[in-house]
Amino acid sequence: MKRFLPAALSAAVLALSAAHAAEPAKAPDWRDFRAVTNSSFVEAGGDRVLQLSVVVTASPTQVWDAFTTAEGYRAWVAPIAAVDLRIGGDIEASYDPAAKIGGPDNIKNRIVAYVPQRLLSFRNVQAPKGLPHRELFGDIVTTLEIEDLGAGRSRVSLTSVGYGAGEGFDTLYRHFEWGNAYSLNELKKRFETGPIDWAAVFERQKAAAASATVTGGKTR
Repeated sequence: MKRFLPAALSAAVLALSAAHAAEPAKAPDWRDFRAVTNSSFVEAGGDRVLQLSVVVTASPTQVWDAFTTAEGYRAWVAPIAAVDLRIGGDIEASYDPAAKIGGPDNIKNRIVAYVPQRLLSFRNVQAPKGLPHRELFGDIVTTLEIEDLGAGRSRVSLTSVGYGAGEGFDTLYRHFEWGNAYSLNELKKRFETGPIDWAAVFERQKAAAASATVTGGKTR
């Protein structure tokens, strides 16, 4: 199963919201990413606010570029990406290396507000068919915040509002609690080890798929 993130940003994140990862063998848990802090809370009216953060070894400018430029986005989120940085502009991405910008199954988040190098808010307007309860995803707004900690370090936070009551929102909340934590962890790794080599990633995936078809020395 693919994970779809904010901007991220999923994964955005942001909730493009979100990166491409295999489903863990055990139940997905944001605690798998020890560098990530979870400060989520419930509003007075009952809606849930999903809020996760991580400290990265990068300046606010470097973090901003990683989220708001196509080159920066491709370095850690997805191999196919386009960013139109303006109010009403879109952040579009696909994990499929054969995809084209404008494709119907791409992830597309619309920018609703931003403050350069500090804040970026967006809402999903197109999600892949495989995302559970994707019809509700557009009700959620995610905000990226970048805090300058000095000495070339920044705190990066993803805060998503709009998680109401019901099974659909419950499923999305669980999905992106893990997914946004994964994305923030990938951002941290990007500044520690460099950009993702997508060609190498897909070669490993092909090799794993080929290996999985072999059982007892026989090919299915």
